[in-house]
Amino acid sequence: MNGSRTTPNSVQSLLACMVLTPTDPAGGLSGMVSPRRSPRARRFDGHALVAFAPVVPLLPAWLAAMWLFWWILVRFAWTPFPLFAGAAFALGVLLFDRNVQKFVLTRLLGARRPTREEAATLDEAWRRVTQAVGANPRRFVLAVFDSDELNAFASGGHLVVVSSYAIHNLTEDELVGVMAHELCHHLGMHTVALTVAQWLAIPVIVLARIGLSLQRVAEAATEAFTRREGIPATAGHLVAGALTAVSWVFLAFLTLSRWTGNLVGKGSEFRADEMVVAMGFGPQLRDALRAVRGAGDERGPRGWRERIVMSHPPARTRLARIEADLRAVRRMR
Repeated sequence: MNGSRTTPNSVQSLLACMVLTPTDPAGGLSGMVSPRRSPRARRFDGHALVAFAPVVPLLPAWLAAMWLFWWILVRFAWTPFPLFAGAAFALGVLLFDRNVQKFVLTRLLGARRPTREEAATLDEAWRRVTQAVGANPRRFVLAVFDSDELNAFASGGHLVVVSSYAIHNLTEDELVGVMAHELCHHLGMHTVALTVAQWLAIPVIVLARIGLSLQRVAEAATEAFTRREGIPATAGHLVAGALTAVSWVFLAFLTLSRWTGNLVGKGSEFRADEMVVAMGFGPQLRDALRAVRGAGDERGPRGWRERIVMSHPPARTRLARIEADLRAVRRMR
Protein backbone atom coordinates (compact mmCIF):
# COMPACT_ATOMS: atom_id res chain seq x y z
CA MET A 1 0.00 0.00 0.00
CA ASN A 2 2.54 2.53 1.12
CA GLY A 3 5.25 0.94 -0.98
CA SER A 4 8.11 2.60 0.84
CA ARG A 5 9.01 -0.62 2.60
CA THR A 6 8.79 -4.38 2.38
CA THR A 7 8.25 -7.43 4.51
CA PRO A 8 10.53 -8.20 7.48
CA ASN A 9 14.25 -7.74 6.89
CA SER A 10 15.23 -11.28 5.80
CA VAL A 11 15.94 -13.17 2.61
CA GLN A 12 12.16 -13.44 2.25
CA SER A 13 11.85 -9.64 2.15
CA LEU A 14 13.52 -9.65 -1.26
CA LEU A 15 10.75 -11.87 -2.55
CA ALA A 16 7.88 -10.21 -0.78
CA CYS A 17 7.30 -7.08 -2.75
CA MET A 18 9.41 -6.98 -5.87
CA VAL A 19 6.99 -4.48 -7.37
CA LEU A 20 8.26 -3.80 -10.86
CA THR A 21 5.97 -1.12 -12.18
CA PRO A 22 5.60 1.07 -15.28
CA THR A 23 5.52 4.83 -15.43
CA ASP A 24 2.39 6.89 -15.90
CA PRO A 25 3.52 10.52 -15.74
CA ALA A 26 0.07 11.91 -16.42
CA GLY A 27 -2.11 12.88 -13.49
CA GLY A 28 -5.82 12.73 -12.94
CA LEU A 29 -8.14 10.19 -14.49
CA SER A 30 -6.32 9.73 -17.79
CA GLY A 31 -6.56 6.13 -18.96
CA MET A 32 -8.55 4.88 -15.98
CA VAL A 33 -11.80 2.99 -16.13
CA SER A 34 -14.88 5.16 -16.17
CA PRO A 35 -15.59 6.62 -12.72
CA ARG A 36 -19.22 5.63 -13.28
CA ARG A 37 -18.27 1.96 -13.60
CA SER A 38 -16.00 0.26 -11.10
CA PRO A 39 -13.58 -2.47 -12.30
CA ARG A 40 -15.16 -5.91 -11.98
CA ALA A 41 -12.97 -8.38 -13.86
CA ARG A 42 -9.29 -9.23 -14.09
CA ARG A 43 -7.54 -8.07 -17.23
CA PHE A 44 -4.01 -7.24 -18.28
CA ASP A 45 -3.62 -3.49 -18.53
CA GLY A 46 -0.63 -1.71 -20.04
CA HIS A 47 1.06 -1.42 -16.68
CA ALA A 48 0.94 -5.18 -16.10
CA LEU A 49 2.65 -5.76 -19.46
CA VAL A 50 5.37 -3.12 -19.01
CA ALA A 51 6.00 -4.54 -15.54
CA PHE A 52 7.74 -7.50 -17.19
CA ALA A 53 10.66 -5.26 -18.26
CA PRO A 54 12.58 -5.72 -14.98
CA VAL A 55 12.20 -9.49 -15.34
CA VAL A 56 14.50 -9.39 -18.39
CA PRO A 57 17.73 -8.70 -16.42
CA LEU A 58 16.89 -11.59 -14.11
CA LEU A 59 16.75 -14.16 -16.92
CA PRO A 60 20.52 -14.48 -17.61
CA ALA A 61 21.28 -14.61 -13.89
CA TRP A 62 18.57 -17.23 -13.41
CA LEU A 63 19.93 -19.31 -16.30
CA ALA A 64 23.45 -19.10 -14.86
CA ALA A 65 22.18 -20.13 -11.44
CA MET A 66 20.21 -23.02 -12.89
CA TRP A 67 23.28 -24.15 -14.88
CA LEU A 68 25.29 -24.33 -11.66
CA PHE A 69 22.59 -26.37 -9.96
CA TRP A 70 22.35 -28.58 -13.06
CA TRP A 71 26.12 -29.07 -13.09
CA ILE A 72 25.88 -30.48 -9.56
CA LEU A 73 22.85 -32.61 -10.41
CA VAL A 74 24.45 -34.34 -13.41
CA ARG A 75 27.16 -35.68 -11.15
CA PHE A 76 24.47 -38.02 -9.80
CA ALA A 77 21.87 -38.32 -12.57
CA TRP A 78 22.06 -37.22 -16.20
CA THR A 79 19.37 -34.76 -17.23
CA PRO A 80 19.49 -32.49 -20.30
CA PHE A 81 19.90 -28.89 -19.24
CA PRO A 82 16.95 -27.58 -21.34
CA LEU A 83 14.69 -30.13 -19.64
CA PHE A 84 16.03 -29.25 -16.18
CA ALA A 85 15.72 -25.49 -16.70
CA GLY A 86 12.33 -25.79 -18.40
CA ALA A 87 10.94 -27.90 -15.58
CA ALA A 88 12.27 -25.44 -12.97
CA PHE A 89 10.71 -22.51 -14.80
CA ALA A 90 7.40 -24.34 -15.22
CA LEU A 91 7.26 -25.05 -11.49
CA GLY A 92 6.84 -21.29 -11.02
CA VAL A 93 3.32 -21.67 -12.36
CA LEU A 94 2.46 -23.33 -9.05
CA LEU A 95 2.91 -19.96 -7.32
CA PHE A 96 -0.32 -18.88 -9.01
CA ASP A 97 -2.27 -21.74 -7.42
CA ARG A 98 -4.39 -20.60 -4.51
CA ASN A 99 -3.44 -23.52 -2.26
CA VAL A 100 0.27 -23.07 -2.96
CA GLN A 101 -0.08 -19.39 -2.11
CA LYS A 102 -1.90 -20.26 1.08
CA PHE A 103 0.49 -22.90 2.39
CA VAL A 104 3.81 -22.15 0.65
CA LEU A 105 4.07 -18.63 -0.77
CA THR A 106 2.70 -17.06 2.40
CA ARG A 107 5.50 -18.58 4.46
CA LEU A 108 8.08 -17.94 1.76
CA LEU A 109 7.24 -14.25 2.01
CA GLY A 110 7.59 -14.26 5.79
CA ALA A 111 3.85 -13.93 6.44
CA ARG A 112 1.46 -16.00 8.54
CA ARG A 113 -2.21 -16.82 8.96
CA PRO A 114 -4.17 -14.12 10.80
CA THR A 115 -5.29 -14.70 14.36
CA ARG A 116 -9.01 -15.01 15.03
CA GLU A 117 -9.23 -11.33 15.97
CA GLU A 118 -7.19 -10.25 12.93
CA ALA A 119 -9.24 -12.50 10.65
CA ALA A 120 -12.47 -10.91 11.83
CA THR A 121 -11.11 -7.44 11.05
CA LEU A 122 -9.67 -8.42 7.68
CA ASP A 123 -12.70 -10.44 6.61
CA GLU A 124 -15.10 -7.56 7.21
CA ALA A 125 -12.96 -5.08 5.27
CA TRP A 126 -12.38 -7.61 2.49
CA ARG A 127 -16.10 -8.39 2.26
CA ARG A 128 -16.85 -4.71 1.63
CA VAL A 129 -14.16 -4.46 -1.02
CA THR A 130 -14.98 -7.63 -2.95
CA GLN A 131 -18.70 -6.94 -2.75
CA ALA A 132 -18.15 -3.65 -4.57
CA VAL A 133 -16.80 -5.49 -7.64
CA GLY A 134 -18.83 -8.67 -7.38
CA ALA A 135 -15.81 -10.84 -6.55
CA ASN A 136 -15.89 -13.97 -4.39
CA PRO A 137 -13.93 -13.14 -1.21
CA ARG A 138 -13.16 -16.84 -0.64
CA ARG A 139 -11.11 -17.01 -3.83
CA PHE A 140 -8.40 -14.92 -2.17
CA VAL A 141 -5.91 -15.66 0.60
CA LEU A 142 -5.48 -13.09 3.37
CA ALA A 143 -2.29 -13.18 5.40
CA VAL A 144 -0.43 -11.04 7.94
CA PHE A 145 3.20 -10.14 8.40
CA ASP A 146 4.37 -8.85 11.74
CA SER A 147 5.64 -5.32 11.37
CA ASP A 148 5.48 -2.01 13.23
CA GLU A 149 4.87 -0.16 9.95
CA LEU A 150 1.79 0.54 7.82
CA ASN A 151 2.05 -1.59 4.72
CA ALA A 152 0.34 -4.18 2.53
CA PHE A 153 1.10 -5.96 -0.74
CA ALA A 154 -0.41 -8.36 -3.24
CA SER A 155 1.30 -11.36 -4.81
CA GLY A 156 0.47 -14.33 -7.00
CA GLY A 157 -3.09 -14.34 -8.21
CA HIS A 158 -4.91 -14.49 -4.90
CA LEU A 159 -2.66 -13.44 -2.03
CA VAL A 160 -3.12 -10.20 -0.08
CA VAL A 161 -0.77 -9.56 2.84
CA VAL A 162 -1.34 -6.79 5.40
CA SER A 163 0.99 -5.70 8.19
CA SER A 164 -0.10 -6.35 11.77
CA TYR A 165 0.42 -2.66 12.51
CA ALA A 166 -2.04 -1.69 9.77
CA ILE A 167 -4.65 -4.10 11.11
CA HIS A 168 -4.41 -2.82 14.65
CA ASN A 169 -3.93 0.90 13.98
CA LEU A 170 -6.00 1.80 10.92
CA THR A 171 -9.70 2.48 11.18
CA GLU A 172 -12.04 0.09 9.41
CA ASP A 173 -12.54 2.55 6.53
CA GLU A 174 -8.80 3.14 6.16
CA LEU A 175 -8.18 -0.62 6.09
CA VAL A 176 -10.86 -0.93 3.42
CA GLY A 177 -8.99 1.63 1.32
CA VAL A 178 -5.74 -0.31 1.68
CA MET A 179 -7.31 -3.63 0.76
CA ALA A 180 -9.17 -2.10 -2.19
CA HIS A 181 -5.79 -0.95 -3.51
CA GLU A 182 -4.37 -4.49 -3.27
CA LEU A 183 -7.45 -5.98 -4.92
CA CYS A 184 -6.97 -3.56 -7.81
CA HIS A 185 -3.43 -4.89 -8.28
CA HIS A 186 -4.99 -8.33 -8.74
CA LEU A 187 -7.72 -7.01 -11.05
CA GLY A 188 -5.10 -5.26 -13.18
CA MET A 189 -2.92 -8.42 -13.19
CA HIS A 190 -0.04 -6.33 -11.85
CA THR A 191 1.10 -9.21 -9.65
CA VAL A 192 1.90 -11.57 -12.54
CA ALA A 193 5.28 -10.00 -13.36
CA LEU A 194 5.99 -9.67 -9.63
CA THR A 195 5.40 -13.39 -9.08
CA VAL A 196 7.55 -14.39 -12.07
CA ALA A 197 10.33 -12.14 -10.76
CA GLN A 198 10.02 -13.66 -7.28
CA TRP A 199 10.42 -17.15 -8.72
CA LEU A 200 13.40 -16.23 -10.89
CA ALA A 201 15.08 -14.41 -8.01
CA ILE A 202 15.06 -17.37 -5.62
CA PRO A 203 18.00 -19.39 -7.08
CA VAL A 204 19.93 -16.19 -7.79
CA ILE A 205 19.64 -15.08 -4.17
CA VAL A 206 20.48 -18.54 -2.88
CA LEU A 207 23.70 -18.73 -4.93
CA ALA A 208 24.68 -15.17 -4.05
CA ARG A 209 24.32 -15.94 -0.37
CA ILE A 210 26.15 -19.26 -0.69
CA GLY A 211 28.98 -17.52 -2.52
CA LEU A 212 29.31 -14.83 0.12
CA SER A 213 29.26 -17.43 2.90
CA LEU A 214 31.93 -19.55 1.20
CA GLN A 215 33.97 -16.43 0.57
CA ARG A 216 34.05 -15.75 4.32
CA VAL A 217 35.12 -19.35 4.96
CA ALA A 218 37.89 -19.05 2.35
CA GLU A 219 39.10 -15.80 3.88
CA ALA A 220 39.23 -17.38 7.35
CA ALA A 221 41.16 -20.37 5.98
CA THR A 222 43.52 -18.04 4.14
CA GLU A 223 44.26 -16.15 7.34
CA ALA A 224 45.22 -19.45 8.99
CA PHE A 225 47.56 -20.39 6.13
CA THR A 226 49.12 -16.95 5.79
CA ARG A 227 51.38 -17.49 8.77
CA ARG A 228 52.72 -20.81 7.45
CA GLU A 229 52.80 -21.44 3.72
CA GLY A 230 52.75 -19.07 0.75
CA ILE A 231 51.11 -21.33 -1.86
CA PRO A 232 48.03 -22.30 0.20
CA ALA A 233 47.58 -18.66 1.19
CA THR A 234 47.73 -17.57 -2.45
CA ALA A 235 45.26 -20.27 -3.42
CA GLY A 236 42.96 -19.15 -0.62
CA HIS A 237 43.05 -15.56 -1.84
CA LEU A 238 42.23 -16.71 -5.38
CA VAL A 239 39.30 -18.84 -4.20
CA ALA A 240 37.94 -16.06 -1.99
CA GLY A 241 38.29 -13.57 -4.84
CA ALA A 242 36.54 -15.86 -7.30
CA LEU A 243 33.65 -16.51 -4.91
CA THR A 244 33.31 -12.80 -4.24
CA ALA A 245 33.23 -12.04 -7.96
CA VAL A 246 30.56 -14.66 -8.64
CA SER A 247 28.42 -13.43 -5.77
CA TRP A 248 28.63 -9.83 -6.88
CA VAL A 249 27.78 -10.75 -10.46
CA PHE A 250 24.53 -12.29 -9.23
CA LEU A 251 23.86 -9.28 -7.01
CA ALA A 252 24.56 -6.98 -9.95
CA PHE A 253 21.81 -8.64 -11.99
CA LEU A 254 19.40 -8.26 -9.07
CA THR A 255 20.34 -4.61 -8.76
CA LEU A 256 19.95 -4.08 -12.51
CA SER A 257 16.47 -5.55 -12.26
CA ARG A 258 15.67 -3.10 -9.49
CA TRP A 259 17.01 -0.19 -11.52
CA THR A 260 14.91 -1.30 -14.47
CA GLY A 261 11.89 -1.38 -12.20
CA ASN A 262 12.57 2.15 -11.08
CA LEU A 263 13.20 3.24 -14.68
CA VAL A 264 9.89 1.97 -16.00
CA GLY A 265 8.32 3.75 -13.07
CA LYS A 266 5.58 3.43 -10.57
CA GLY A 267 2.56 3.49 -12.82
CA SER A 268 0.87 0.35 -11.50
CA GLU A 269 0.60 2.02 -8.08
CA PHE A 270 -1.02 5.06 -9.63
CA ARG A 271 -3.21 2.83 -11.78
CA ALA A 272 -4.39 0.84 -8.75
CA ASP A 273 -5.15 4.12 -6.95
CA GLU A 274 -7.22 5.27 -9.92
CA MET A 275 -9.14 2.00 -9.91
CA VAL A 276 -9.80 2.40 -6.17
CA VAL A 277 -11.33 5.82 -6.84
CA ALA A 278 -13.48 4.28 -9.59
CA MET A 279 -14.65 1.61 -7.12
CA GLY A 280 -15.78 4.32 -4.74
CA PHE A 281 -13.13 3.80 -2.07
CA GLY A 282 -10.97 6.81 -2.92
CA PRO A 283 -11.68 8.69 0.32
CA GLN A 284 -10.80 5.61 2.38
CA LEU A 285 -7.48 5.15 0.58
CA ARG A 286 -6.74 8.86 0.87
CA ASP A 287 -7.29 8.71 4.63
CA ALA A 288 -5.05 5.63 4.92
CA LEU A 289 -2.24 7.41 3.09
CA ARG A 290 -2.71 10.40 5.34
CA ALA A 291 -2.31 8.04 8.30
CA VAL A 292 0.95 6.83 6.77
CA ARG A 293 2.25 10.36 6.49
CA GLY A 294 0.98 11.26 9.95
CA ALA A 295 2.76 8.27 11.45
CA GLY A 296 6.00 9.35 9.76
CA ASP A 297 6.30 5.94 8.11
CA GLU A 298 7.90 7.10 4.87
CA ARG A 299 11.60 6.35 4.81
CA GLY A 300 14.34 5.20 2.54
CA PRO A 301 15.33 1.55 2.02
CA ARG A 302 17.16 -0.37 4.71
CA GLY A 303 19.82 -2.47 3.06
CA TRP A 304 20.27 -4.00 -0.38
CA ARG A 305 17.23 -6.25 -0.18
CA GLU A 306 14.82 -3.35 0.24
CA ARG A 307 16.59 -1.28 -2.41
CA ILE A 308 15.92 -4.13 -4.84
CA VAL A 309 12.23 -4.50 -4.05
CA MET A 310 11.24 -0.86 -3.73
CA SER A 311 9.80 1.09 -6.62
CA HIS A 312 6.76 2.79 -5.11
CA PRO A 313 6.01 6.51 -5.29
CA PRO A 314 5.90 8.51 -2.06
CA ALA A 315 2.58 8.83 -0.24
CA ARG A 316 2.43 12.59 -0.79
CA THR A 317 2.53 12.10 -4.58
CA ARG A 318 -0.18 9.49 -4.47
CA LEU A 319 -2.30 11.70 -2.22
CA ALA A 320 -2.11 14.58 -4.69
CA ARG A 321 -3.21 12.36 -7.56
CA ILE A 322 -6.04 10.78 -5.56
CA GLU A 323 -7.31 14.22 -4.59
CA ALA A 324 -7.26 15.24 -8.26
CA ASP A 325 -9.12 12.07 -9.24
CA LEU A 326 -11.76 12.61 -6.56
CA ARG A 327 -12.32 16.17 -7.77
CA ALA A 328 -12.67 14.88 -11.33
CA VAL A 329 -15.25 12.31 -10.23
CA ARG A 330 -17.25 14.96 -8.40
CA ARG A 331 -17.28 17.17 -11.52
CA MET A 332 -18.57 14.28 -13.65
CA ARG A 333 -21.51 13.59 -11.38
